[in-house]
Amino acid sequence: MLLLIVIALIVVAVVIYLIATYNGLVKLRNRIEAAWSQIDVQLKRRYDLIPNLIETVKGYAAHERTTLESVIDARNRAMAAPSGSHEQAEAENAITGALRQLFALSEAYPDLKANQNFAQLQEELTSTEDRIAYARQFFNDSVLKYNSKIQVFPAVLLANAMGYKAREYFEADDDSRGPVQVTF
Repeated sequence: MLLLIVIALIVVAVVIYLIATYNGLVKLRNRIEAAWSQIDVQLKRRYDLIPNLIETVKGYAAHERTTLESVIDARNRAMAAPSGSHEQAEAENAITGALRQLFALSEAYPDLKANQNFAQLQEELTSTEDRIAYARQFFNDSVLKYNSKIQVFPAVLLANAMGYKAREYFEADDDSRGPVQVTF
């Protein structure tokens, strides 16, 4: 009789552990999805600001067509990339680089720098870049917790059985690290 109670307690403990582990994995997976959604919101905000910025710059720097086209091209590639993919991360890094070129272009046109609309758009874009950086950091922290959880023993057994796979971090390349610099 005592042996039966001990076996029952062990079975109950294992079941409780499995349920808690599974729920923890689901929670971490959902946190990653929510974090990616936050990145996506900020990226869409940036996509919406870029055409307005381009139109403002066009009036002052019409002969700087290649810089303007590179920004537009980078935006279009990023919008076409599959959401949450490594391709999208690379496309976002290209946007950051193109925007750096655009802001550098403004240095050559004092009237452009003084334009109120350009200054406001530049400030909004810089603010959005900060939000993207924060959202990326939160996403990567969530991925770290998730990846750690699915790799530790004994949770790795359940994670493998349930098909949980490690997630990729959203990384910036070396050329786009840091916020967009705005100098006046």
